[in-house]
Amino acid sequence: MRIKLLITVTLLILALTSAAVWQFKQLPLQRISIEQPRLFLVQSGIGLKKLCQQWQTIALVDSCLGLEILAKLDPSLTDLKAGMYQLRPGTVLENVRRINQGDAHLFSFTIIEGQTLYQIIDKIAAAPYLSVPNFIFELDELEAALNFTGDHLEGWLYPETYYYRANETAVSLLKRASSKMKTYLQQAWERRAENLPYANAYEALIMASIIEKETGIASERPLIASVFINRLNKKMRLQTDPTVIYGLGEAFDGDIKRSHLKQLTPFNTYMINGLPPTPIASPSAAAIDAALNPLQSDYYYFVAKGDGSHQFSKTLSEHNAAVRKYQLKK
Repeated sequence: MRIKLLITVTLLILALTSAAVWQFKQLPLQRISIEQPRLFLVQSGIGLKKLCQQWQTIALVDSCLGLEILAKLDPSLTDLKAGMYQLRPGTVLENVRRINQGDAHLFSFTIIEGQTLYQIIDKIAAAPYLSVPNFIFELDELEAALNFTGDHLEGWLYPETYYYRANETAVSLLKRASSKMKTYLQQAWERRAENLPYANAYEALIMASIIEKETGIASERPLIASVFINRLNKKMRLQTDPTVIYGLGEAFDGDIKRSHLKQLTPFNTYMINGLPPTPIASPSAAAIDAALNPLQSDYYYFVAKGDGSHQFSKTLSEHNAAVRKYQLKK
């Protein structure tokens, strides 16, 4: 009888031990209860226990016991770095490790080719989890914060996708965009073609912004550039609609009229000679390259065909015929 009892007790102990071992092995495999990634803010100075309790409150984990046991075995789990993290489907341990490593979520902000300065500022003011100063719309203060020394910030923000962490300042992001444009423009200026009608790299940036607004077809940019450079060399006015539109500012309602072409602004290239005083948008690298390495051509005119492309002409009579065909439909 005693032998039978001893065997029973021994088997029970073995069963409990096996169950405990199995449970212990499952600790690192415990999953966080989410089906889609979600953002979670880890506050500065928070402990692992408190973090797990927060996760319990929002039903991400059922119990914190397993995590506490793992932390006893591996104290590095308690080293939590503050920030905004993207919790992902997977194990609790994987998500804690991401916080241990400071692998905070990166938000993205894209400056699109051809956007104006104020379009960029409007967009950055609404960017999520970006610290935006109150003076963001005060150009003088913004330029001072960026340590910008040029004539005007327009055109100096390089079109690209920039990544930032939660609570990074908008000034920091814009500094990166400005620095990248300065670097790219200088490099492009150094490899420019000869005999271009620019006094400096800034004038090339102005031209690039006009090219950017005139066509969305990359292959056309060097030819568009050749037209404008030919006109400058002949002392002809550029007569480009995007400069007129930029000069009208908020008064432009989306419909350019003949009266607008006769309205004198510093940017109306139907009324002024040469280039406008500043860029009219943020040009792409391709537009800068076109402005500084244009094609050689005998074209002095172009007109939109209505499909995004343009018809190029050498003479005014050819141009007028193209206008009748593509614009007036005659």
